[in-house]
Amino acid sequence: MLKKNYKAFLILFFLVQNYVYADVIEGKALVIDGDTIKINNKKIRLSGIDAPEAKQVCNKIFISIQFFSLNRKYPCGKISTNKLKKLLKNEKILCKIENIDRYKRKLATCYKNRLNINSWLVRNGHALAYIKYSKKYILQEKEAKRDKLGLWQGTFEKPWDWRKNEKKK
Repeated sequence: MLKKNYKAFLILFFLVQNYVYADVIEGKALVIDGDTIKINNKKIRLSGIDAPEAKQVCNKIFISIQFFSLNRKYPCGKISTNKLKKLLKNEKILCKIENIDRYKRKLATCYKNRLNINSWLVRNGHALAYIKYSKKYILQEKEAKRDKLGLWQGTFEKPWDWRKNEKKK
């Protein structure tokens, strides 16, 4: 009898816990940066990913002759933000809230129609899988790296390292 009650309690606990974070927000999104949007005045951080910061600069090869290549700096943070803006194009977005972070932002997986926006950003090299918090987008990152898309066309500092180094300055 006790085992039955325990199982029922566990099932109920997980259902209630999922219900607490099963919140959905939908509407037109204002893009803050490459991994943060606002819908209906609610700040949403795309979960499981980390995009370059707005002021972050990366490098990519612009001339390569045999064993010699020249790199050029480019504003990868702005590009990431602009790619997200272009993808969302003032269309209706649906975000499934999974949690809340320490900055009181809602952590969510967001969709444009059926397209997982978080996954799209990583797969196209405009953000990285944020493996410290989630293993969800590791495969998409490997594919973007293999195909040399976005950030993977050159060299860059991982956004979490860039932020840490900026604080030291």
